[in-house]
Amino acid sequence: MITPRIVLASASAARAAILARAGLPVTTDPAGIDEAEIKARFRQEGGTAGACAEALAEAKAMRVAARHSGALVIGADQMLDCRGAWLDKPRDLAEARRQLALLRGQTHELATAVAVVCDGVRLWHMLDRPRLVMRDFSDRFLGDYIMAAGEEILDAVGAYQIEGRGAQLFQRIEGDFFSILGLPLLPLLAFLRSHGAVTT
Repeated sequence: MITPRIVLASASAARAAILARAGLPVTTDPAGIDEAEIKARFRQEGGTAGACAEALAEAKAMRVAARHSGALVIGADQMLDCRGAWLDKPRDLAEARRQLALLRGQTHELATAVAVVCDGVRLWHMLDRPRLVMRDFSDRFLGDYIMAAGEEILDAVGAYQIEGRGAQLFQRIEGDFFSILGLPLLPLLAFLRSHGAVTT
């Protein structure tokens, strides 16, 4: 039996690292879709953050699957929803500060979607919704955090990296840790095992 190739349709170093640390031989191929257009359409049509994340994940996987015949192509996306406000990765540290000030003392949801496509057919998909409660930290702590964390936080939606210094921002998390990092790993591994892409 031939083991299917696995391709990650993403430029995300965090998702690639999750899969690599789990021992998966993965090729990365960024999809290059117009995410802003898809998000704007869902907003205009009154769609949910979760539905938007699912659409983005599938669009990425479909685009890349067209370039990799026979491969299992993983698309993933994540939307941060705080009381109806959708946040993207901050463009600079000033925007990171504004996002963290908005999230301070609030509960937000990370709608985290993954889809697997092979030859134009969606074989599997999943949406997870971990909830995170950010503590009511001081302005001084916020300034110190941004100074210490630096521009690395610009790679994270919500301007935090919970696997590192960003853990100090939180009071409580509810849900799967891998989903918070951007990929529901354990359900994905179960699917890949069922398709012979991972040793059982």
